[in-house]
Amino acid sequence: MSDTTLQATTHDARGAAGTAAGDPDDFAVQISDQVESFIVTVTEVAKGDEPDSAVPFLLLEVSQLLLAGGRLGAHEDIVPDERYEPDLGPERDAEDGAELRERLAVLLDPVDVYSEVFDPYEPRKAPVACRISDDLADVVTDLRHGMAHYRAGRTVEALWWWQFSYFSNWGSTASAALRALQSLVAHVRLNQPLEELDGLDTDEDLGEESLAEEAGKVMADEIAGPLGLRKGR
Repeated sequence: MSDTTLQATTHDARGAAGTAAGDPDDFAVQISDQVESFIVTVTEVAKGDEPDSAVPFLLLEVSQLLLAGGRLGAHEDIVPDERYEPDLGPERDAEDGAELRERLAVLLDPVDVYSEVFDPYEPRKAPVACRISDDLADVVTDLRHGMAHYRAGRTVEALWWWQFSYFSNWGSTASAALRALQSLVAHVRLNQPLEELDGLDTDEDLGEESLAEEAGKVMADEIAGPLGLRKGR
């Protein structure tokens, strides 16, 4: 892609975001609605009341959240009204996040752990073990922080936080989780066996050879039923 084309594409993206933000309330409402939808859906899925639809719902919600993130990313820098972030008062993010993480880990077992490379533009590095449950809980914690500002009437502060944390944490985290969820669905729909990662854990830093050694056999039909996915024909 040429520099001219890249600049035009960036300009168009910012123009579209700027149009949406022409009325700040409209842009803020659209972003906050998507954020709230994600938080509510992930929290409900984690309860385990409908395990058959867990993965499809998570795939859909993460995809939609990243669209909101893309709009925030394409938007010009949002500057908060105050230099220092207002005190939100007592927060239960850590406690709520831990409970959500545990519920998701139980729900997604045995496909919670996956391998990921954090930054595709850094020199080649070995993949590391991640957990979908960790990723989703971390994203929800970030989003709840901004939602607290939004519900307190600090709309600009909320948008600033969501944009900042999109670049610094939840954008890449949600993107990694999306790849894992999409890969899981693809394996099942295409009737391709999944490689088992028994022994792979998030406190280990394993290279490709080690990952290959850990691979075993987890057939698609072992996860299709519990996760609400249909096998491909």
